[in-house]
Amino acid sequence: MSSATFETERAALADVVAIPVTPFAEDGSVDQDSHRALLGRLLEGGVHTLTPNGNTGEFYALSPEERRLVTELTIDEAGERAVIVVGVGHDVPTAVASARHARDRGAQMVMVHQPVHPYVAQAGWVDYHRAIAEAVPELGVVPYIRNAQLLGARLAELADHCPNVIGVKYAVPDAARFAAFARDAGLERFVWVAGLAEPYAPSYFSAGATGFTSGLVNVAPSVSLNMIEALRSGDYAAAMKVWEQIRRFEELRAAHGSANNVTVVKEALASLGLCRRDVRPPSHLLPEPERAEVAAIAAGWSI
Repeated sequence: MSSATFETERAALADVVAIPVTPFAEDGSVDQDSHRALLGRLLEGGVHTLTPNGNTGEFYALSPEERRLVTELTIDEAGERAVIVVGVGHDVPTAVASARHARDRGAQMVMVHQPVHPYVAQAGWVDYHRAIAEAVPELGVVPYIRNAQLLGARLAELADHCPNVIGVKYAVPDAARFAAFARDAGLERFVWVAGLAEPYAPSYFSAGATGFTSGLVNVAPSVSLNMIEALRSGDYAAAMKVWEQIRRFEELRAAHGSANNVTVVKEALASLGLCRRDVRPPSHLLPEPERAEVAAIAAGWSI
């Protein structure tokens, strides 16, 4: 299977890769109506790539049944309007089952969450991703890399075995390391997605990324799209104007080891009346002063 087989998927990764939130109802269940409305808002806002069951979707706080529900809701709501990259992970059998479910429901790609096992060998990283990728050769596969120790040569080795590994969500907060990793793995071989969203997008694009993930896009699709348009045209000054606009919001998300990454996004959505602010442990609601600050930022974007 040649990489040309995945032309549509590769193009979808070279874009704003939205990570939708998973809204919860008052009883704690997935709020399906709000979920559909938020997805519709993204699609109508010009977003063409969706990742259900990403970290901003609280992947690790969802049950297996809920993860399947989120996958199905997203695929159903998007129809032909977006390319779907379903987040999968945990142990290999669970990840394979999730990937096959995504395939059977009509998703085009899976993103493999970083292994959370405390002992990750480089060769074991290859084995883990290979087992998943080989189970769904029809799907594009996107490893999510947060491990600064991983060598680019290991990604190349994985893709030698699995030509459906077509893109990378790189989320190590080090632009120089990213530049080196991408070149060691093969800069032209993969679509490089800046996995730390808008704050890192300009520096990662300068080193070869052509897409970025976003949680902020849930709140203000136009802001994220403005940034990628600037980056695509090589207008880094314009991209940094957007960077300045989103800086405080993203600082709040990144504070305390990203403790409030999802919380801040849901708080902004709640301030706009789009869903409840509820998050699941180990995330937690914001204190009141920060709620007001987030609401003020979101209100400014919606003007």
